[in-house]
Amino acid sequence: MQNPENHRYTPGSISFITRSIILTALLLASFIDIGHAEVIEEKKSVAAQTVDTEPVTSWAKGRLLVLPRAGLPEQESDNAFKPHGGIKAKHRLEGLNVLIYDLPDGVDEVKVLNKLKKDRRFKNVELDMLVAADQTVTDPTFSSSWALPKIGAPTAWDISNADGITIAILDTGVDSNHPDLAANMVPGWNIYNNNADTTDVHGHGTKTAGVAAASANNGTGSAGVAWSASIMPIRIADANAYAYFSAMASGIRWAADNGAKVANISYSGAAGSLTVQSAANYMRSKGGVVIVSAGNTGGYLNYAASDSLLAIAATSSSDVRASWSSYGPFVDFTAPGVSIYTTTRGGGYGYVSGTSFSSPIVAATAALMLSANSNLMPADIDQILKSTAIDLGTISYDQYYGYGRIDAAKAVKAAWTKISVDSQAPIISITSPTGGQQVSGIVAIDVNYSDNQGVVRVDLYVNGQKIITDNQAPYSFAWDTTKLTDGTYNLTARAYDAAGNEGTSTNVSVTVKNAVSSTSQDNPDGPVITSFNLADGMKVSHKQKVSATANDDQAITRISLLINGSEVAVSYSSSLSYTWDTWRSAPRGSWLPVTVEAADSDGNKTSQTVNVQN
Repeated sequence: MQNPENHRYTPGSISFITRSIILTALLLASFIDIGHAEVIEEKKSVAAQTVDTEPVTSWAKGRLLVLPRAGLPEQESDNAFKPHGGIKAKHRLEGLNVLIYDLPDGVDEVKVLNKLKKDRRFKNVELDMLVAADQTVTDPTFSSSWALPKIGAPTAWDISNADGITIAILDTGVDSNHPDLAANMVPGWNIYNNNADTTDVHGHGTKTAGVAAASANNGTGSAGVAWSASIMPIRIADANAYAYFSAMASGIRWAADNGAKVANISYSGAAGSLTVQSAANYMRSKGGVVIVSAGNTGGYLNYAASDSLLAIAATSSSDVRASWSSYGPFVDFTAPGVSIYTTTRGGGYGYVSGTSFSSPIVAATAALMLSANSNLMPADIDQILKSTAIDLGTISYDQYYGYGRIDAAKAVKAAWTKISVDSQAPIISITSPTGGQQVSGIVAIDVNYSDNQGVVRVDLYVNGQKIITDNQAPYSFAWDTTKLTDGTYNLTARAYDAAGNEGTSTNVSVTVKNAVSSTSQDNPDGPVITSFNLADGMKVSHKQKVSATANDDQAITRISLLINGSEVAVSYSSSLSYTWDTWRSAPRGSWLPVTVEAADSDGNKTSQTVNVQN
């Protein structure tokens, strides 16, 4: 770690430069003809500002994003689609354990989604939503620089200007020729067209980039929060500023693999996507953080809180939540988002509002922190932002303001002085299957884990040998037992944090029994099972009807039904009928042996066993 006493920016050492920068920005802003500021909609007063409050309802037709459990054979994933019309095409998001399935024409992806969401072979299945950029446009009536002093940016600059840190802007592209952006640009990538052209096709990306990292002290325009950071443009959107979850995930992966330490996504709905969160976890495993906007619906969004990314709502100059800013348990922080002065496509400047412009303020603050202390881990950034935020709304956390409004000055100072030495090992346990359970086929293995810095990888061991690695939270496994010899096996999980600390679960002992579907007779005179309505590989329903009949030249005296080795029903006639509550037998997605056994009056017995998934 850099010692604060030896840091290149000792407090006060660049005070004069910093003050001159902000003074220059203020003076220039006062002489700008705001009537010529670029806007994308008809100008309105702040009270009548234009805000897109429509919920997201568009997605890629016939497409599903699937996050399989680690270790699940890809063919097994494909097989899950067979009962629902099969697949037309499939490909994997590069570098991520996410499969994109295109369904045959005429197949309803929503119906398939509702079925597969219950399939325990998968961590998550979701639609590839097409979401809009979180922006609105307001009349330029506020001082151009109010957001910077509000978060204490000038004081933060006495310690750090984000030099050496790259911020990836996942958006519509960025105007690389803009006089306030050109000096900070580094090569990016066009996910939308799969090429290197990151020209801004809409304008939204240039605005978010300027909020984060417009140059300062250059005698022109505005200053970004992290004015010396590098800007990596990653185009994920079309010319109307709409982007798919799959493009966001690919963009995060590209950013992480190409040196970005911070990624900003100013798009509604990103916080609610497990596909995006999975990619964010990948970036965290490389020491980076992902910041997303909360959305501009003005209403409650039921997204779960996430440890993978930070979701940012918007506040005004008076520290009041903007009426159009979305809220819910997923909101982590707020930041200025009303009448923010920034760069616009074509070399101009303008005022914009929306959570689109709150999230890059936080992204830039994270860049300042990382520049001040390169040893910070993602969890350190989370914790410091929480401990230094200005609490708004109700005391402590609330769903409108999260942990509070970002204070860059306090956050950067805390980052600069923090000595990050993590020696605490993660805690992990295997929650399913349980000890002594009989298993077969593809076994869903669930783990519970925690760590003060966050878990970045979990390995599964069987009889002391590592067989599966999962580096994408939420961590879970699919253990293929079909090629194993029946018998007892010991399962162990090991969790690792970013510092390399290791935590190990206690052993869970299970019995593998992969009975082959067959009809076996004790002697040639044994009963014949003439019907059995379950078949090998079948996926059974919650309340599954089970029926069987038997025939023999002697009287059938008994038919019994065994599930997972335990007898659950008996009939003393030649037929049996039973309603099986499959969810009570084992966790959903488990594979279970089901056996019908028939006996005749001479004592001869016949059995038939199939393996089914609940």
